[in-house]
Amino acid sequence: MAPDIESLVPLSNSLATAEQIATSSSSLDGIPSDLESSIRLAGLEITQAAGILLGLPQDVVAQAMIIFTRFYLGPEGGSYRINSAKDVSAASLYLAAKLSATPQTPRSVCNVYSYLMSEPTRKAFPQSPVHNPESYYLSEGTYHSTRALLLRTETLVLRTLSFDVKVTVPHHLALTYLQTLGVLPSTPTSKSRSLAARTIGHLNLGLFSSQLLYLTHQPTTLAIAAIYLASRELGVKLPGTAWWEVFDVDREDLGFVVVAYRSCESWVNGEREKWKDRFCPLTVSEVDKELRSAGIDDGA
Repeated sequence: MAPDIESLVPLSNSLATAEQIATSSSSLDGIPSDLESSIRLAGLEITQAAGILLGLPQDVVAQAMIIFTRFYLGPEGGSYRINSAKDVSAASLYLAAKLSATPQTPRSVCNVYSYLMSEPTRKAFPQSPVHNPESYYLSEGTYHSTRALLLRTETLVLRTLSFDVKVTVPHHLALTYLQTLGVLPSTPTSKSRSLAARTIGHLNLGLFSSQLLYLTHQPTTLAIAAIYLASRELGVKLPGTAWWEVFDVDREDLGFVVVAYRSCESWVNGEREKWKDRFCPLTVSEVDKELRSAGIDDGA
């Protein structure tokens, strides 16, 4: 019996077009591509850190990171010179949590981002700083203005994405596929646990990819590529035939995503090294300051 088409819809996401990948609103506003990539990474890292502090499931955090990346996509999207990466990160996480079984209050989100944007935290990131409540305390007046900004930015994100905030992440798919391939038994072994953990690790790291993997490939391809790479790294034998074709994944796409996964860690580490002595800009004023220091006309 043929599968119900409607049941397959949740396994797909809206993907970026070639034009959207080639030209962003930020680049049209004079932000160099390398700085744009750095800001995107910093925004994704603060989104993940905030999600961890809020105790959100990884799939919710991943959805927020994808919404954040989508917002700045293409000439019709947001610009880092107009829309603060920190504010869009907070709004994306608040929105993703609202659509899940673990919604968060505006106060919780505002408090977490105040903590993460405090100077001691940013200097120590990604390690934990010395605990200093005074550096991130939100007065009642500041909280209300921050809450209003959070809600305005949430509305802007929804409007910019035409309310298309449905995101399917590949993490659960990957575990299901591992079971289908017979390498994740109902009673897991140490090796099968390692394979599952390594697979999920590649999927999590892929969220930071400079190739925007989650905006250019469907969840099935991302899951299969993570399984392929993890199994090769751990020496786990999978079916000798082109097993990925059973999941309707093209060999060329598989190869591209595997190579991208392999390059993620070195790229992220390189970016962290690049910005180790100063803050990567996460606000509009910080972006303008960085452009001026680089001798680029602010165009304001």
